[in-house]
Amino acid sequence: MPTVAIVGAGPGLGLAIARTFGSHGYDVALLSRNRDKLDGLVGQLTADGITAAAFTADVLDRPALTQALKDAAAHFGGIDVLEFSPVGTAETTTLTLPTEATPDDVQSEIEFQLYGAITATQAVLPAMREAGAGTLLFTTGAGSVDPVPMVGNVNAAAAALRNWAINLNKELAGTGVYAAHVGIDVSIDKSVIPGFPTAPAADIAAAYWDLHNKREDGEFIFSV
Repeated sequence: MPTVAIVGAGPGLGLAIARTFGSHGYDVALLSRNRDKLDGLVGQLTADGITAAAFTADVLDRPALTQALKDAAAHFGGIDVLEFSPVGTAETTTLTLPTEATPDDVQSEIEFQLYGAITATQAVLPAMREAGAGTLLFTTGAGSVDPVPMVGNVNAAAAALRNWAINLNKELAGTGVYAAHVGIDVSIDKSVIPGFPTAPAADIAAAYWDLHNKREDGEFIFSV
């Protein structure tokens, strides 16, 4: 069975992506910091008839993230698709305006988003290149393209990840390994900002499946 690994798996988009790929015959490796949350998600997927397993790792702990992905690959016999979409919490993320952001404010987000993505990629890409097949999908909010002042430091790091993912797509062209950036320009499942559009996680997850199969563009912006 092919395997999708979801870094930053949660009960919203991560679970929806797991269900989408799982419904097409993929095994699912779920990675995040919270083991109890992961075990709950594994239980839901198992009830759906999807084979899934949990691997605990913090994206800020590069050795642990690398090991978790290697453990997932060993458990399932390889990783065919990597989806990277960790979300910061109030405890880990400080939001700053561009005029108020210090280098440390931006650096913490660079560590979380860009360096986390690079670490995850380095853990799975060699095997993909050897096989001549694989998919790497990196998720940000649409602020990576059209930034919003109130989250200036987060958007700056997301823009760095976007740039790197699109550039990775260019470098990997012709190798059989496909990379793309996904920018989400909606609230997922429920309204967070009054008047801002909302879309079901399942609809967004379907776009990831389409990207994986069509393998054309280095970027997709989900909007309604």
